[in-house]
Amino acid sequence: MSLSRRALLSTAGAAAVVATVAPPAAAARPRSPRTPRTLRQIPLQGAVNVRDLGGYRTLDGERVRYGLVHRADHLGKLTDADLTTLAGLRLTRAVDFRIPLEVASDGADRLPAGVTAVSRPITDNGLYAQLHAVIGSRDPVRQEEALGGGRGAAFMTGVYRTFVTDAANRDAFGRTLRELAARGAGPALYHCTSGKDRTGWTSWLLLRLVGVPERLAAEDYLASNALRAAHDARVREGLRQAGMMVNPELIVPLQEVRQEYLDAALSEVRSGYGGLYRYVTAGLGLDPRTLAGLRERLVG
Repeated sequence: MSLSRRALLSTAGAAAVVATVAPPAAAARPRSPRTPRTLRQIPLQGAVNVRDLGGYRTLDGERVRYGLVHRADHLGKLTDADLTTLAGLRLTRAVDFRIPLEVASDGADRLPAGVTAVSRPITDNGLYAQLHAVIGSRDPVRQEEALGGGRGAAFMTGVYRTFVTDAANRDAFGRTLRELAARGAGPALYHCTSGKDRTGWTSWLLLRLVGVPERLAAEDYLASNALRAAHDARVREGLRQAGMMVNPELIVPLQEVRQEYLDAALSEVRSGYGGLYRYVTAGLGLDPRTLAGLRERLVG
């Protein structure tokens, strides 16, 4: 999510995979500063968190195929050279999880010819609008009251809980996963603003559902911290130099992904559905054929 106005198997097999989800830790686990060795970043000038989701080993020793699913941050600032790079991915569809306010702020996606743009907003629980108001106030007291003392991180855990509890959000995640499982579907990309929260949850789900171990799925999720670090530091320094924030470090919990955020969503999964398998079947509406289709299409 942007932080300034512009920058700021079979059915049994699938059940076995999702049943391995571990309980949340009692305290937040340290975030990873590294990127997985299998991660294939797609270097662009106008986006920093674009990558191929392939390469991860599954529990049974297979590997997620490269070239079929891509995750990204927003694509509104891509250069012409970036469009040439994206054209080489032969994408057929780009799903945008941003709400209208985000699109209005950062711009509609720039996409190569022939790529179908799909708008599929997933709520950010009001985060984007509140950040605009708080940062735009230039009031350090108001900013501290809104984001200090752990309140920024608490807000993020609330956002992640809505990924599970909000019916419209569940519908959007479910539709996206069904499309990725469809026989004959071409290479696809999905993204939000920073490519880390709504996109991160989608990617974590997808990797787990095709049999990637929890540790590797978490590494992919946490890799956004390393890929976004330099860009996010520039955003904070820009806010400081522009006189908009005396203490821009207040937004670090909003710029980062953290295991505690992922754990908040998983806690809702357990409390609301009893486990991941029932969440994806009863909550997201994925039937056993869809789960098997994800595995068949994406792993081999």
